Amino acid sequence: MVPPNLVRLIYRNVRVNTDPASLVILLGLPAMYLIFFGYGFASVVAAGGSSGPYLSFLAPGMMAFQAVMAGTVGGSMLWADRRWGMLAQLLVGPFTRIEYLFGIMFTSLLFGLGGAAIMLALAIALLGVSTVPLGGGLVLFGAIALGSIFFGSLMLFISAHVKSNTAYNSIQVLLLFLISFASTVFYPFSTSLPYALQVLFAINPLTYIADTARNGYHGALTLTNGYEMAILAVETAVLLVLATRAYLRSDVSTE
Repeated sequence: MVPPNLVRLIYRNVRVNTDPASLVILLGLPAMYLIFFGYGFASVVAAGGSSGPYLSFLAPGMMAFQAVMAGTVGGSMLWADRRWGMLAQLLVGPFTRIEYLFGIMFTSLLFGLGGAAIMLALAIALLGVSTVPLGGGLVLFGAIALGSIFFGSLMLFISAHVKSNTAYNSIQVLLLFLISFASTVFYPFSTSLPYALQVLFAINPLTYIADTARNGYHGALTLTNGYEMAILAVETAVLLVLATRAYLRSDVSTE
């Protein structure tokens, strides 16, 4: 049974992040990527002479991208709560630091899975198909769940160390674009890429999530996807420990 305090924190976090402005960023940005890139790039890459094939490639990539967007929720919440004194107020009440941490991580998880489900519904509407296999779908959402925790931990780690609003936003935006574009979300890995980019693709956790989500979406999972998820699980566990230690040692206020 989920502790009542944790449920209250998760509910509070979801309420805070479901205002119209936040939803435009969390869901509107990936949706625009899917629509504009899906149709626009199709005319450039000549994917079978229609938008369908490239859209079917991009759609699971955008579902994977939701893991990154969900991760920004947790980091932004911790930073804002410290900046405006909300964390100190919450800890004065019946909440503990660990409960607050779990509240943030579960919120990131919910936003990752919820955003992926919305992208899946949008993809079905655009493509006119709904043939995602059950087993592949479970793996797809499992990869996104693990990715949401990974990126939630990463943003939490950064948030625990940064005290400047400008610095935090700059780091988050830079990482957001670097992680998303140096991955297989928008295009497949190719040996024709410059070596530096090949390395970025190969070590980028979002590449593992996108590859697994895409193969699960198309029912074409391979042993390589299992290796990628195993590596991601280890990286997530290590980063979660580091983020937790940084958070527990951080001040409750940035002032």
